[in-house]
Amino acid sequence: MRFKHVPRPPASVDRVFESRQAVPLVPDTQDDCCTRLMERVGFPERDEAAKWLTFLRALGLVAEHERGYARTREDVDAEELAGRFLDGVYLAPAVSDAVAAADDPVSADAVFDAVAEGVPQYERNKYPTNWREVWGETVARELDWLVLFGALETTSDGRYRVA
Repeated sequence: MRFKHVPRPPASVDRVFESRQAVPLVPDTQDDCCTRLMERVGFPERDEAAKWLTFLRALGLVAEHERGYARTREDVDAEELAGRFLDGVYLAPAVSDAVAAADDPVSADAVFDAVAEGVPQYERNKYPTNWREVWGETVARELDWLVLFGALETTSDGRYRVA
């Protein structure tokens, strides 16, 4: 299963591990997990905490159980996160491939144009007047996560290339 929308990336990958640590080892409800994320990590709104909970699932750092959510018990280091991101986030492999296929550093808009056909029709129907804007933002966030995880880098003019 791949997850579609990702939160804005933080300044440091440490925030990912800090957020993971806020999720209990014993499964708890989504509401309780979001409250923990808000209290322990400082997310200002429940929606943001919920996005992070889902994102942590996409990275395999949190699992959903019958009784709620719990952090996984395996040791994960920062070097593994790019691969987990590519495995767990919708369009991320195509986004990464679009940058890799470009001869020169590429803009977020050009990457979106290269992967736009991968946006499912139901998502286009969900946002009929602005699906390109919504998914353009998603692709830009995915690019920035790939930079944070060390798979890509940005140039001085804000374009992306393989690290």
